[in-house]
Amino acid sequence: MSDRKNILLIATGGTIASKKSDNGLKPQISPEELMQYIPQVKDICDFHAVQLLNLDSSNMEPKHWKMMVHTIRENYEKYDGFVIAHGTDTMAYTAAALSYMIQNSKKPIVITGAQKPIDLEITDAKSNLLDSFLYASDENSQGVQIVFDGKVIAGTRAKKVRSKSYNAFSSIDFPCLAMIQDGNIMRYIPPVPYEEEVWFYEELDENVYLIKMIPGIKPRILRSVFENYDCIIVESFGVGGIPQSIADDFYKLCQEFPDRLVVMSTQVAHEGSDMTVYEVGHDMKKYCRFLESYDMTLESVIAKVMWMLGNREALGGNLEDIFYQNVNYDVIFGKNRKC
Repeated sequence: MSDRKNILLIATGGTIASKKSDNGLKPQISPEELMQYIPQVKDICDFHAVQLLNLDSSNMEPKHWKMMVHTIRENYEKYDGFVIAHGTDTMAYTAAALSYMIQNSKKPIVITGAQKPIDLEITDAKSNLLDSFLYASDENSQGVQIVFDGKVIAGTRAKKVRSKSYNAFSSIDFPCLAMIQDGNIMRYIPPVPYEEEVWFYEELDENVYLIKMIPGIKPRILRSVFENYDCIIVESFGVGGIPQSIADDFYKLCQEFPDRLVVMSTQVAHEGSDMTVYEVGHDMKKYCRFLESYDMTLESVIAKVMWMLGNREALGGNLEDIFYQNVNYDVIFGKNRKC
């Protein structure tokens, strides 16, 4: 019996599959064409390819995450791993979403893309795609990760930090799981075997709104947000500051709409939030109940809230407990610090 892995490439568009047009780059390259640029993959694994989407990733929506999950679920028993070719702009959101929507996967689900189209002479696309197939074919790989510029990043820890450079993604407040160089995988964090069977979730609550704090923000927007959304995520200043100009209105609305889920996050990529540091955090605890992101990325906070609200009945339990439950390394320092 052959031990060669069989990998499914799921193409969704993005820069990696784009060509120049009169109006700029546009996804046009088919998944079969993508594979022609990396003939070395035939020495690594067997593969098949499907064109699920053909989007500029700025147009990626939760409904497209559901399509990816459905495609993987339908093909899960047929393949040993999956590679998703994706645009970079929303890749971290997709990686986070799939981390919650596909849990305990003993098979790797690798998301990759490129800063330059694959048909250019100088591009990062070929190495990223080849590295992804190499990683997806390794028997020690599992779960949802981004493979990009030689780095393997947990799906919940990735953030795009550069708009043009090849090293576009960083692993935020958590080490890279592995590095890939010259065809070798160097693992820093050994995979922990999943005890439970793979679980697929295909429901999301998209009624989530992000409020970004800026100097001079006015309170008039708040009522509309509380009236129309199930969850309000606040991207605060620093470790958890909100300006006094909106604080009183915010507290009143929290009390008027007690069923709304409020999550405090931070504008700062590294080191997370801590609402206990300043007076404003203590004031908030007096007037409203909220969850705190701690060391979670903003992308993971958004995806996790959509997932847990969309699957509340299936998940059971307390939303606070679910939010602080560690999924794919998403929250480490905050899981025992509930408000």
